[in-house]
Amino acid sequence: MSDPVVRIEGVGKVYGGDRLRVEVLSGIDLEVREGEFVALMGPSGSGKTTLLNLIAAIDRPTAGRVLVAGQDTSALGEGDLAPWRHRHIGYIFQLYNLIPVLTAYENVELPLTLSRLKTADRRAKVETALGVVDLLDRQDHFPRELSGGQLQRVAIARAIVTDPTVLLADEPTGDLDAESAERVLRLIERLNTEFEKTIILVTHDPRAAEHAHRVLHLEKGKLWSDPEG
Repeated sequence: MSDPVVRIEGVGKVYGGDRLRVEVLSGIDLEVREGEFVALMGPSGSGKTTLLNLIAAIDRPTAGRVLVAGQDTSALGEGDLAPWRHRHIGYIFQLYNLIPVLTAYENVELPLTLSRLKTADRRAKVETALGVVDLLDRQDHFPRELSGGQLQRVAIARAIVTDPTVLLADEPTGDLDAESAERVLRLIERLNTEFEKTIILVTHDPRAAEHAHRVLHLEKGKLWSDPEG
């Protein structure tokens, strides 16, 4: 069996100080292995997005350790975080987070500006990513010219263009109609089955969670497994 790509050991997260202290996560232990597709469910405010942000090293734990690809992210200095995320993390947001003045092509290309790739190599990667999400014919369109489903597929192309170690998806279908949501979920599932991407998907929708290998639940800062999963 492969080693864990993500290992979370006794992680806690507290916001605020002594007078106003909010414990969001407490004693979280989790292992996600290479090629695994994990769905993370829980009510609003349960800490799902906080946990994703800790894995992405966007935030840091108050207690415990988060290791991704063997790296303890708390040991990374501020100057090391951006290149580390560029190599290891692809993040898919609910509301796309595309830049409105850039075309679909330019939005997907954006993460590659941190690399030293030649223009031709960069173009090849962008066109490959847009091809995977079936949007090569929309590469010159601006976000305002695209539907919600197309916007999310552009966001997915941006997340995979660097071939990251882990894909994190935070409610990626939460703003979509049923048909567009199902297409996005099938695409995410394909990234797992065909391209063997390791995926952690946050969702409140049991139908979305059905696409995953394993379903976990967060409630009141505690993590537990689906008894049927």
